[in-house]
Amino acid sequence: MQNFLFDFDSTLADTRHVAVIATQQAYKLQGLTVPTPEAVISYMGIPIEVSFAKMAQEPLDESALETLYTVFRAQYQQAEQQGMAPFNGMATTLAQLKTRGNRLFVVSSKHSVALKRNLDQLELGAFFEAVSGSDLVDHYKPAPDGILDLLTRFDLDPKTSLMIGDAKYDIQMGTNAGIATAGAMWGAADPDSVKAESPTYILATPADLLTI
Repeated sequence: MQNFLFDFDSTLADTRHVAVIATQQAYKLQGLTVPTPEAVISYMGIPIEVSFAKMAQEPLDESALETLYTVFRAQYQQAEQQGMAPFNGMATTLAQLKTRGNRLFVVSSKHSVALKRNLDQLELGAFFEAVSGSDLVDHYKPAPDGILDLLTRFDLDPKTSLMIGDAKYDIQMGTNAGIATAGAMWGAADPDSVKAESPTYILATPADLLTI
């Protein structure tokens, strides 16, 4: 493999706590039924434009959803200052991949602006050539748009490209794009659902990427 495409949340960084706090606070501030931590975690990996309506117990029109997204993003920006960190060994692994000449990218359901901010905050931004966020695609995960965007923009060979993610949506996206996939077990909230998608590789630690 020459081109490594990473998911962000629960793959590059442990953001589960941040996502739960920000989501619950956003629903609370909007007077909505607050989703459980388990519900929030189960939807991590797909954009809020998809998950928030599904988590809501009250009917929400487009205006109410847009307001909820705005409130969530503000809450997330506050919460990310407290509980976001790269997984153990991630920075070292990325540095080694970069040194040996691999090309590194991020494909995420986050908006590109927030994604770049988070990467820089964690001092990981310099490792990556580019990102593809939810604002750059017409169809969200598990559609292959984010991967296809990067393959096209950077003339990457699908045969030597690998999608790495902690959720079934990441594996489905990679499969739909026709590239190899790797299940990031170090961050997977539901390992069985990831394995059920038959990823090309199952990885226990970030360092395992160096063996591919």
